[in-house]
Parts: sequence; C-alpha cells; structure tokens
Amino acid sequence: MPKILMILSGADSMTLTDGSSHPTGYWAEEVAASHEALIAAGADVAVATPGGVMPTVDALSLDERGGVSAEDARRFRAYLDSIADQLGTPLPLAEVRLDEYDALYIPGGHAPMVDLAGDSDLGRLLNDANAQGRLVAALCHGVAALLSASQLDGSFAFAGRTLTSFTDEEERQGGLGDNTPYFVESRLRERGAVVRTGAPWSDTVVTDGNLVTGQNPQSSTSTAQAVLKALAG
Repeated sequence: MPKILMILSGADSMTLTDGSSHPTGYWAEEVAASHEALIAAGADVAVATPGGVMPTVDALSLDERGGVSAEDARRFRAYLDSIADQLGTPLPLAEVRLDEYDALYIPGGHAPMVDLAGDSDLGRLLNDANAQGRLVAALCHGVAALLSASQLDGSFAFAGRTLTSFTDEEERQGGLGDNTPYFVESRLRERGAVVRTGAPWSDTVVTDGNLVTGQNPQSSTSTAQAVLKALAG
C-alpha cells in the first residue's frame, strides 16, 4: 500500500495586484477527486499544511461562479465532508518525515501561490524527495509550490524539468486575469522549468521521471492515476 502525503495550503486570502484582498483556499475538485482516486486504488493518504492549520476550501470551487455545476459541487462537498476529520487535523509540514511517504502530492487553488511557493519546510521536503528520486506530484496552481525548492546556490531544483501547470491563458480566461500576483506558468519558465501545456481546460498531465504535474482541475483524476501508475511501475 503506497503512502502519499497530500500537502495543502493554509492560506485563506491573497493580496491582488490592485492591493485588494481576495478570499482563496484549496480547489475542491482537486482535493476531492485526487483523494478519492488515490484511496480507491488502495493508497494511504495523509494530509499536511504549514503549521498544521486547517485548510480552507475556496468557495468559488463549490459554486457556479467558479465554473462548477451544482451537481458537481454537491458531489465534491459530500466527499470533503467524508474526510472532514482528516482535513481538520493536518500534520504540520515541519514535522513531516519524508521517509514515511512514497510520494508528495500538492493540489491547487490559488492558495499555494501565497504560502507554499515560499515555504522553507516544503522546500526542504521537495529538495530531499527530488534528490532521492521520490515521487513528487503537483496540480494546477499547486505547481507553484515547486518554486519553494531552491538549492543552496539559489537555483531552482526543478530547472530543466518538463512539467505543466495552470496556464497563463487559463488565468486570463477563468482565473484572476491581470490582477493575479503572478502567473504560475510564466514564473516557472523564468525559473528554468520546461513548461508543456495543453489546450485551455484540457485534461493534461506531464510525467518527467519522478515528477508528475497536472494542468488544471480537469486533470485531477488523471494526475492521481499517473501517480499511481508511477508508483506501481
């Protein structure tokens, strides 16, 4: 039974480029669909956040304003309610022992851009996991969390690696647009990653060795399945 650590942001708001505060959190589908697929395949999934704070679901991810149908919102909410005890008592990232897990899995929502992208505890875990060839997976805006993995010389641990993320075009079409603090795809390219994207809102997953990344919420289940395949292979 593979053991997977799902790492969620603890942020519930973000400051936009116009200076306003915008409510945020994890994206419901990315956590619910990923967790469900991993558990259904027999994986043991634990949850961690910075400081062990209880993560907040982004209200838009359970609302038609966020492009989520009422039926899907009910389904995601029901699943999140079924794992409420786990979400309510996450492990503090600083206390995580990497050798206890086969993979790290980071869903999105805009929130990881706020805290995970610069979290030193996560950076340590990612650097160690990458050095050991342990599986690292990230999804949508969760791929911004990889930016925390700076090496001693300041270089990006995943420079030169092929990955995908929520795209600049998707941010303009259905995200925060030019009010976003930064565009995840562009920032990853600036740091030296080789970003390969599919059409906007397409189910797109990229695997490069021990690194698995998904483009958007539509890629949630496929990302989890790619992780399971990599762990089995």
